Amino acid sequence: MSMTTIAPEQVNSIVWNQHSDPFEILGSHPIEQNGQNVWAVRAYLPNASEAWVVLPEERQEYPMHTVHHPHFFECTIETAELANYQLRIKEGEHERVTYDPYAFRSPRLTDFDLHLFTEGNHHRIYEKLGSHLAEVDGVKGVYFAVWAPNARNVSLLGDFNLWDGRKHQMRKGSTGVWELFIPELEVGAHYKYEIKNFEGHIYEKSDPYGFQQEPRPKTASIVTDLSAYAWSDEEWLEKRRHTDPLTQPVSVYEVHLGSWLHAASAEPAKLPNGETEPVVVVSELKPGARFLTYRELADRLIPYVKDLGYTHVELLPIAEHPFDGSWGYQVTGYYAPTSRFGSAEDFMYFVDQCHQNDIGVIVDWVPGHFPKDGHGLAFFDGSHLYEHADSRKGEHKEWGTLVFNYSRHEVRNFLVANALFWFDKYHIDGIRVDAVASMLYNDYCREPGEWLPNQYGGRENLEAADFLRQVNHIIFSYFPGVLSIAEESTSWPMVSWPTYTGGLGFNLKWNMGWMHDMLDYFSMDPWFRQFHQNNITFSMWYNHSENFMLALSHDEVVHGKSNIIGKMPGDTWQKLANVRCLFTYMFAHPGKKTMFMSMEFAQWSEWNVWADLEWHLLQHEPHQQLKQFFQELNHLYRSEPTLYTQDFAEPGFEWIDCSDNRHSVVSFIRRDKDSNDFVVVVCNFTPQPHSHYRIGVPEHGFYTELFNSDARQYGGSNMGNLGGKWTDHWSLHSRPYSLDLCLPPLGVLILKLDKKKTAEALEG
Repeated sequence: MSMTTIAPEQVNSIVWNQHSDPFEILGSHPIEQNGQNVWAVRAYLPNASEAWVVLPEERQEYPMHTVHHPHFFECTIETAELANYQLRIKEGEHERVTYDPYAFRSPRLTDFDLHLFTEGNHHRIYEKLGSHLAEVDGVKGVYFAVWAPNARNVSLLGDFNLWDGRKHQMRKGSTGVWELFIPELEVGAHYKYEIKNFEGHIYEKSDPYGFQQEPRPKTASIVTDLSAYAWSDEEWLEKRRHTDPLTQPVSVYEVHLGSWLHAASAEPAKLPNGETEPVVVVSELKPGARFLTYRELADRLIPYVKDLGYTHVELLPIAEHPFDGSWGYQVTGYYAPTSRFGSAEDFMYFVDQCHQNDIGVIVDWVPGHFPKDGHGLAFFDGSHLYEHADSRKGEHKEWGTLVFNYSRHEVRNFLVANALFWFDKYHIDGIRVDAVASMLYNDYCREPGEWLPNQYGGRENLEAADFLRQVNHIIFSYFPGVLSIAEESTSWPMVSWPTYTGGLGFNLKWNMGWMHDMLDYFSMDPWFRQFHQNNITFSMWYNHSENFMLALSHDEVVHGKSNIIGKMPGDTWQKLANVRCLFTYMFAHPGKKTMFMSMEFAQWSEWNVWADLEWHLLQHEPHQQLKQFFQELNHLYRSEPTLYTQDFAEPGFEWIDCSDNRHSVVSFIRRDKDSNDFVVVVCNFTPQPHSHYRIGVPEHGFYTELFNSDARQYGGSNMGNLGGKWTDHWSLHSRPYSLDLCLPPLGVLILKLDKKKTAEALEG
């Protein structure tokens, strides 16, 4: 047939952007004309007045004609093969030569890729969907793919086509994945997807799998090459792979990068290549201030955390989010580190530098909900694609966010692969999964009639539980030695048990019960604590039901709750003593540790996401002393295996005496896994010191006072035991020996048997 016989309806479907497979019409097609086999080349060029097909190797040009529409160009070429041709396009007074996207017909996603994706098991789907540098038939460019099964049409918008959705219309595959290769496109190109539903409504969406976005308030995705960064942490990763973190010290400094510290002015940051980072200005509460970049944070935050002795930093969500005030918990770009602080490569540098300094990196991960912003996942293809259509399952009205549809395989795949992505591409060492309880219960923060029961009539979200099991199983299969931590506040069983036992598969769970008990207890006037001894002791009744992380987090220092020091009773001295007492007990108690920034120097005011921490307080000696206290507490914790090797094993802890509520004193033993070492911990939770306070101990000898939270250098009264005490042959607390101790006010003592000194004394 002649190319001029192409049906006007077909042309109109392209002109009006209503064709689900523009490759059927555009590009090159073999046809028969006048009994000969020739090639028809068609192109829709909305801004062009003239166009030619260019064959570079033959150095020939063929003029194209407009028969059906003034911007629909076509011509025929008599040649056996037609590959890698170009189009010379005249637009007004300007001309350009480019490859025709519709000449590259082979899809990049294989049938096997699509099969795995539709069953929810394509673990690295982020290497196929989204935007990726590619080379097709010897031509370099960018391949785009997006899942939008209910869309009528999908087009690419970008700075490369003047944001005109008519120019790069995508092809729909059988599984609802739309794709297109755009030749000669490079890293740095800005783009979105223009999605039309069957009513013709248009939605402009960021790429769900995009690796970078513009700094807010702009929302375009940016083509990025994640393979360009040269990592230097092979030794760290190899060591991690062979290490069980549950038997190691885990002391986590929780940080919100946007409010830890700001640059004093809005001058651009200098990058290693001499260029400048775009300025991202913060709140009007700090006029002229800007965020530190990932590289600046590496230079300032990492030495600070290392000096304090923490083993890990935990970053509040750093995935892209539009609103600073959400703290990062309303994510729109799940595969993009936020551009507030720089590029994807800059964040890689930050993680790499953490590893160079023996600091692990944990990131907050938010698979429980997402915001309704128009450029995000909400109503993505003109339908409720990522979320449930029924608001009784698909919306958190209290938060104004939507809930993922975990029963949909492709949605589950999006999230499972996302968790894997951060370990794979950014070498992170753990995730802390936000708001797990909101995922596990259909009636979470919902009134009767506002939620739907599961298939058995219960309140449990069975699909969400299965999703969490899948995530954790896959993470640990690929990356042994990492952490997966649940923020889960209910009695859901076996949260931190392996999936093969029926557990959810996390290896740690935040101990919210311990946190509430401690803060209630320490907020009391010390005289009343004698009536609430259970607050201190109750956690050990259930301690071995889960692998617990003891966390005093950002949630406890906002919304009128006061900062930690402000919760404490008494004058300033007593408040600081209470803080030292609380944290020493926390570090001696079984479980890994997390604390939020600013607690280490006793910031008085609540955390303000828009402002710096109150660094000026470190001009004053009490705040300097508390910072030193945390340095030495972390050092003791990391150097003393008795405090971490058996956090989750019963032999690791035993009470000496937990019943002395009259004095608000408890004492206990922590034991090492690999030796006979143990430490004795004695806590006095009142301002009343006690002389000649006797506790039973299991072995005879000299017990060195390893740590005293009341020491002078920490701002305490310096009451103690002159470096240690010898035991007496006086049995007590069902033990053959005892120690006669001086207990400091609001103080915690940690003592350890000095075997060498004891042996020397016995020999003498």
